[in-house]
Amino acid sequence: MASYKTVKNANQDEFIVKKSRFIGYVKPVKTQQEAMDFIAEIKTKHWDATHNVYAYVLRDGMTRRFSDDGEPQGTAGIPCLDVLLKEDVTDVCVVVTRYFGGIMLGAGGLVRAYSHGAKIALDSGNIITMSLCKIAKVKSDYNFYGRLVPLICEEGGIIEDTQFTDLVEVTFRIPEEKLPFFDAKLVDISCGKFRSEVIDEKYSEI
Repeated sequence: MASYKTVKNANQDEFIVKKSRFIGYVKPVKTQQEAMDFIAEIKTKHWDATHNVYAYVLRDGMTRRFSDDGEPQGTAGIPCLDVLLKEDVTDVCVVVTRYFGGIMLGAGGLVRAYSHGAKIALDSGNIITMSLCKIAKVKSDYNFYGRLVPLICEEGGIIEDTQFTDLVEVTFRIPEEKLPFFDAKLVDISCGKFRSEVIDEKYSEI
């Protein structure tokens, strides 16, 4: 997987429909344990709520889980999960808390309400794209350093560290698919004097 979408922050949003209060929570998670811990945290916070419905999707094992938490089957957890799948996000958990307002919403009303709760939660968490990046370094002399930094930035790289000794060593991350273009330009501009060395890789927001 060269890239994937997730949320940047844990956040929340809420709305009221027919006197029922819905609070949508979202959090980036990496494992089932992190997801369950987050769900437990919200359930503890809203112990007096009528329902705490959840859904989460993980890259790890392509895991997908949901719970209606007492709402009629298919009217709560699945609509929340559907929102995550339609938005094509992963490593994300949403919990939609409901305080019943005394007016029945009906099956269709529940589906719409929980879908909306999940959507506003997701939007509040700021959807981002994580790309597989190569961590690379280039050692150059001080004369070439002034050309190296702009080249890294122009090709979509982000500098992470710079060491100044007898040479300059610049460590940066760059989307995997852009590294060959950077390398070609680096060799061309430096007349083959300097090359990059890949030292690691990680998913990162670009």
